[in-house]
Amino acid sequence: MDMKKLMKQMQQAQAAAGKIQDQLAAQSVEGSASGLVTVVFNGHGKIQSLNIKPEAIIEGDNEALEDLLMVALKDAETKADALQRQATQALGLPGGMF
Repeated sequence: MDMKKLMKQMQQAQAAAGKIQDQLAAQSVEGSASGLVTVVFNGHGKIQSLNIKPEAIIEGDNEALEDLLMVALKDAETKADALQRQATQALGLPGGMF
């Protein structure tokens, strides 16, 4: 096997991975729970913002708000994972590598 060719291929893959990292950082996905709680993640799955509408807050019912938060977070996480899978398919890497 030609080592120069292999090294060049590795450098190209690293450059492509870096480009994907930058693209994912610039993208965002939104998760929601009945429109009452909204969470925005970047393409790396990091929380960027959280919005809770006043009508989601019912005095004495913390469990309902906690459930809404979990639904919104899981929704955003699922969407961020899908975004990562799409971005890494071009490199032939397993989804979620980033």
